[in-house]
Amino acid sequence: QVQLEESGGGSVRTGGSLRLSCAGIGYAYSTQCMGWFRQAPGKEREGVATINSDGITNYANSVKDRFTISRDNAKNTVYLQMDSLKPEDTAMYYCAALLPSDVCPGFDMADYNYWGQGTQVTVSS
Repeated sequence: QVQLEESGGGSVRTGGSLRLSCAGIGYAYSTQCMGWFRQAPGKEREGVATINSDGITNYANSVKDRFTISRDNAKNTVYLQMDSLKPEDTAMYYCAALLPSDVCPGFDMADYNYWGQGTQVTVSS
């Protein structure tokens, strides 16, 4: 059974950093798209960043130049390094995966077939 397990959320002040991790368990596909979405209270879930097995990345405009997505294919793990955090980054962050796939479909939630439970990120001013 495929599972995505997130970790690394927490509370920081404006300008701080956090690193999220998402470990994929229960599969061994050679081609994967993995990504991060977030949902703030009262708002719809939105895409943050994606990365495919070749390391091709895509970022939402709101996080470009502040967040970095990376992966360790051998560990089925994807990371999200978040720097220069702002209060508007406060949200529940979800890991998502499209398995198997050699391309990432973008930020439409319906295109992803596996989701983690989420990890909370809170940024205070």
